[in-house]
Amino acid sequence: MAKHITLLGAPIQTGAWRRGCLMGPDALRTADLAATLTVLGHDVTDAGDVSPEVLSVPATENQTIRDLDLCAGWVRALQAAAGKVTQDTIPVFMGGDHLMAAGTVPAMAARAETDGRPLFVLWLDAHSDIHDFDSTDSGNLHGTPVAYFTGLSDFSPQFPVLPGRVDPANICMIGLRSVDPHEKAALARTEIQVADMRAIDEHGIAAPLRAFLDRVEAANGHLHVSFDVDFLEPDIAPAVGTTVPGGASFREAHLVMEWLHDSGLVTSLDIAELNPFMDERGKTARLMVDFVASLFGKSVLDRPTRARG
Repeated sequence: MAKHITLLGAPIQTGAWRRGCLMGPDALRTADLAATLTVLGHDVTDAGDVSPEVLSVPATENQTIRDLDLCAGWVRALQAAAGKVTQDTIPVFMGGDHLMAAGTVPAMAARAETDGRPLFVLWLDAHSDIHDFDSTDSGNLHGTPVAYFTGLSDFSPQFPVLPGRVDPANICMIGLRSVDPHEKAALARTEIQVADMRAIDEHGIAAPLRAFLDRVEAANGHLHVSFDVDFLEPDIAPAVGTTVPGGASFREAHLVMEWLHDSGLVTSLDIAELNPFMDERGKTARLMVDFVASLFGKSVLDRPTRARG
């Protein structure tokens, strides 16, 4: 079925320590994301890139935090831009580091609430990103969006009051393999569903995804997918500043996207942490376009009906 898809660039790189993610949206454009989705029969609009608000916010007690004013300006701008997306379109937010989710996800939660439905979040990532202003040792705020959009930690007055909050019980994290002691303790205090790479190695990727999608369907929820490039094995997706060995394979990632397409539940998508500066001649950008195409109906293999007799 044809969809109305809006592409919106989030060229944010100040949440990460390694620069280059600001080129992510243009790399996806160069890799023909819009044309690829159009060929699949969808109506695609590229709404351009968001620009950060110019802000001056109070400093936090944690002096390691980097670029706080600019990060806060990005969160506000992304919430405002994402909040303007109409109910009849599926927004694809092209990042940009994963701080983008502090802007996109609360806006999608508010959109779901307006529709009288809960928001569920599928978090495809090597990291849980559940630090807050006090706990982060690196000072890189791309490690904080989950703590923010769930309301588990207080980010005021630097970040805006949440326009919509995500219930931690409505989050499924798949692919985790780099989680520090603070994050482990934070996750243990929540009802976030976690399938780390060990669980996937032991039981496969389909079982936790199927169980989560069944919950989304039963609740008649909106489903936001936040896809971090470091969810993937670095050998197939080198264009990320936070590579962690042992990620999802090509087939595992395609299976996830195909299941998401078959479910018909996805209402919005982040593509996060694409850093073309780290890429090999556009390899990762093209791969991400291929995965997004799978989510919107492209099959890796055609399955023709075989003639009998």
